[in-house]
Amino acid sequence: MKLSTNFSISEFQSKDGSETPPMVILNLRKLAKNIQVLRDYIGKPIKINSGYRSPQHNAKIGGAKNSQHLTGKAVDIRVDGMTPKQLFDIIETLQNKGKMDIGGLKAYNSFVHYDIRGNFARW
Repeated sequence: MKLSTNFSISEFQSKDGSETPPMVILNLRKLAKNIQVLRDYIGKPIKINSGYRSPQHNAKIGGAKNSQHLTGKAVDIRVDGMTPKQLFDIIETLQNKGKMDIGGLKAYNSFVHYDIRGNFARW
């Protein structure tokens, strides 16, 4: 199932093979539309490390108890040839211009976490 021009649901599904609940799919569609804006802007493929996480998978990997990944509102991404800091800065610019939804944003060592929680969050 396509969620946007360049993203399909399979890229966002829980790594433990759990079924993606219908309500989560609605959130993933919105999330994918935001990530599509980023992809169109940078003109490079975006690799998804983690999208939706089932509660079991989230617990197994030590995810936050109230993680946005549990509802399909978060994605951990990377782009070949770009540092997480560069990606973070571009997302923040797109958010400031109103092109991407405001939410959580964090640059880790090898990826960027972006979520559409609906309020500004940095940690």
